[in-house]
Formats: sequence, C-alpha cells, structure tokens
Amino acid sequence: MSMRPAGLPEIPEQTVTVARAAFSKGSLAIRVRDRLAEVFADEPFSAAFGVRGAPGLSPGVLSLVTVLQFAEDLTDRQAAAMAVRAIDWKYALGAELTDTGFDASVLSRFRTRLADSGMERVVFDRLLEHCKEAGLVAAGGKQRTDSTHVISVVRDLNRLELAGESVRAALEALAVAAPVWLAGQIDITEFAERYGPRVDGWRMPPSQTRRDRLAQVFGQDALALCRAAWAGDAPGWIREIEAVDLLRQVLVQTYIIRSDARGRQVIRKRDADDGVPPGQLRLASPYDRDARWAAKGDDLFWMGYKIHLTETCGTLPDADADADAVAGSGAELMPNLITDVHTTDATVPDVQATAPIQRKLTERGVKPAEHYLDSGYPSADLITKALKQGTRMVTPVLLDHSAQAKAAEGFDKNAFTINWKTRQVRCPAGRISSHWNPVKQHDKDAIVITFSVLTCRDCPFQRQCTTSKPGRRMLTLRPEELHENLARARAEQKTDTWKNKYALRAGVEGTINQALDLTGIRRARYRGLPKVRLQHAFSATALNIVRLDTHWTTGPLPLNRPRSSRLERLSYRLSA
Repeated sequence: MSMRPAGLPEIPEQTVTVARAAFSKGSLAIRVRDRLAEVFADEPFSAAFGVRGAPGLSPGVLSLVTVLQFAEDLTDRQAAAMAVRAIDWKYALGAELTDTGFDASVLSRFRTRLADSGMERVVFDRLLEHCKEAGLVAAGGKQRTDSTHVISVVRDLNRLELAGESVRAALEALAVAAPVWLAGQIDITEFAERYGPRVDGWRMPPSQTRRDRLAQVFGQDALALCRAAWAGDAPGWIREIEAVDLLRQVLVQTYIIRSDARGRQVIRKRDADDGVPPGQLRLASPYDRDARWAAKGDDLFWMGYKIHLTETCGTLPDADADADAVAGSGAELMPNLITDVHTTDATVPDVQATAPIQRKLTERGVKPAEHYLDSGYPSADLITKALKQGTRMVTPVLLDHSAQAKAAEGFDKNAFTINWKTRQVRCPAGRISSHWNPVKQHDKDAIVITFSVLTCRDCPFQRQCTTSKPGRRMLTLRPEELHENLARARAEQKTDTWKNKYALRAGVEGTINQALDLTGIRRARYRGLPKVRLQHAFSATALNIVRLDTHWTTGPLPLNRPRSSRLERLSYRLSA
C-alpha cells in the first residue's frame, strides 16, 4: 500500500448544498471540517506508508473518521456506516453523496499501522499546535493533572484459569502457524478434548483436590510444549510466536520445577514460600501482555492500565476569579483544553508519570507556570527540577517519616537547626552533631547526621528525641537545595492558601467524567499498551474538538457553573 499526500479532498458542490440545507445551524462534523481541515493532513503519516504499490485511503481522511468516531463513541462498523449515510460526515470527508464508503476493517488496519509506527499522537499534537497558533493554549498559566484506572478488554483470570488458558492460546496459535509440527509433538485428540472450549472457572472441578490435580496437568502440558518449542530441532520461528513466548512466561511465574527424592523432575504450582514475580512483570492474560493487576485504596482493584490527563484550567482569565465578574469585565473566557495524555500500565505509581508529563509539556511549548497534581507525592528532586524549569508544582508532598513526626511527640527534623556552611546540626537542647557523612541512598545523594553517644546519654530530652538502642539521635537529610525546597513545600501545604489553590485541581474530575461519557475512556477498546495509548490519544483529541465546538458556538461554559434542578428553579420563582 502506498500514499499520495493530498489531504482532505475538496467538498463536492452537491454535498455542500445538501449538507447546508439539512444542517442549517451546522453540526460538529461540519464545523470541524470548516475550521480544522489543515489538522488532518496526509504528510505527517508519510513515514508509515510506502511509495510503491496500490494507493490506499487517505490517512488524513481516516484520522478524521477516527476522531469523529471517538467523539460519538462509535464502533468501527458504526463509524463506517456513518461515513455512508450521514450527510454531515460526507461533508467533513469531502465525499460525494453517492460515495459507498469503505469497509470497517480499514479502520483497524489504520490503527495498527499507526501503533506500529509510533504515530498514535500525530493528530493530537497537530490539534494542540493549531490551538497554540490560535491563542487558545500557551505556556504559563495553570494546568492540572489527574489519573484514573482503565479496565482491559480481556476477561479477568485467576491463576488456575491463566495457566490453562495460556496453554490453550499457544495451541490455537500453533494450530494455525505450524499444524504439522504440532501434530508431531502432542496427542491432538487428547489436547483438543482438554483445551477445545475456553478454560473457565465455571467448568472447574468443585473439590480443591481435583483443582490441584488440574493445575498439575496444565503445568505438565505447558512444560511439554515449551520443551518442544525450545528443542534444538524445532524451527526457530516457533519460539517467536507471541502466544508461545507468553506461555513460557506464565509457566515460569506460576510453576516451579524441583527434583524429588528419586531424582526425578517434578513440576508444581508456586506457593507463597516460592515467590512470584513483582506486579509490574507478572502477566495477567495470555491475550494482552501489557495488562496488569493493580489496586488503589481499599475498594478499587482492576486489571488493565492507567491514564493521566492534563488540561488547562482557566488561565485566561484567572480561574480563581468569579465567572460573573470576569464576564462583566469584557475578558474572554477560554476553553479548558487537554494538553497531554499519558497512558501506562496499571502498576506505575502516579509520581513516576509526573516527570514525563512535565517533559512533554515543555517540548510542546505549553509548560504551565503552576501545575496542579492529584496526590503525586513528588520527590525533592522533582520539585527542585520543576522550579528550575519555571514550574511550580501544587501537589501534596510526603511528610516527615520519623517516629517523632508520626506520633506528633518529641523532636522531628524541623526542631533541629542546620548550618550548611559548617556542616553541623544543633539539637533543641543546644548540642552539636559529631558526624556529617555524605552517602548514596537508592542512588540518590543524602547526608547522615550523627550525634555522639556521650552527647545524648546525659541529655534530659533523650526520650523525646530518640528510642534507638545506642541512645543517640541520627538524621538523614537531602542536599541543601533539595532539603530547603522540600521543607518549604511541607510548610506551605499546611496553609489555607495552599489548600484553596489545590482545590482547583478537583475540576479535572469533570474532564475525566466527560471523557468517560463521550468516549468510554475507562474501558480499553483494544489489546496491548500501544493501541490503548492510541485510543486515549484519539479520545483526548475528540474531547478537545467537542470543547472547541462549544467555544465556537456558545462560548465556553462559565467557570464553576452550579447545577440546579427544575424543582429548585420553580421554588426560586415562587419565592421571588
């Protein structure tokens, strides 16, 4: 397949006439075509397409179809049907009224090509660049980030189901790719009876003894397949089949091979004493190698991914200002637009996503002056780096972990006076530390402060200061700049001013809800992290287009607009 860069085709006159008559006030698709046609160009996709072969459909057209598909939360078949029967979609795509459209499978192949080429964010970035040129997004101002869970498209499996279904997935793949080789390695009739239907907990034996026996059988079958695939006379490409490689990983994480008293190798299911891989490495499904189990709090437990959405929050004018006062001043209310979407597997902590988000905002030229993050707990290094880049992070930081700080009794780190020049620390009793030792802890610079046993032994405040067996106090500090920034952030987050500012980040919850309502962003449509990232990039693009459409037609909604029911409005009229 080849590409001939052309962009969106000209709109036929007949299509224009009918669309204008049918939609006298316009529609989302029509306004997107009229205002954003240059966003959906072919040239940015040239690296994913060849220059030889039969010409394929325009990637600009297909990207526009995909954005409209996510804006209306449609399946591939529904989107392909809309391209044939919807007049406003034909207008947006520049199609004749008699155009018969394309097969729905084209959209799937288009997404695969984008994901394989790393181009899932092309349209999102081009729309953001257009908004920058239009003055709707700029560096400085305020932006807020929050994360939410994303449920994988594959079904949940317990450990026993995962073991059996992994064998079944490998057998299904080999039955297509290498049927002759597979028939020479296993008893096809026996395995077809065992792994013909999918492995389901509803069909499992009721007794624990029989379940343990079934787990043993699954392990033996998995081991036999892996030994056959990795044998010296087996074709090398057998091991490159994804289902076979995943079977090997599931075998390692679920089973352990030991020698019995007679020297025979015995395979058995791992228990707590044998250890299991960490959550970020442990496979959860043979059909989605990137899906992971994760928990958040005590009541949220899911398998899948995590998405971080970053949006502007009323930078022009100040989002803290009263909406009515702003409207009366003549200042223009700007739409809140998504500036970054960052998707990870479910086990990545929020704080690890902060640095990549900051970097991407800087690269795109939309770095905020104040960045509101929800429970990121950034490190002192990250806070300092953001300050050097001109960004102030408004987010909770971890408090002092010392026993005194946790118990709110005795002397925590704030009670000690640090003299960075003389490299000494004075305790609340007025005594001076004896040792100042720069060290490395978890690959980070730190300083260990030690007071002499002789100094602490006769101190009247010893019990308030330390409970260590030697009877002396030790402190661990970060280097001066990091320590001061962290101490300043800890002190600031206790003030009412900081709490009122941090409350602004709660508005991103509305964005997450809107993304959920419009695009179903909390449920993955596709398998694998690359395609889920593509889904979220197009979802964010669709959300921005919907907000831009609102801005074009009715203006941005008032900030902090309260909702009231019809009953409340009736009560107000009657009491007036």
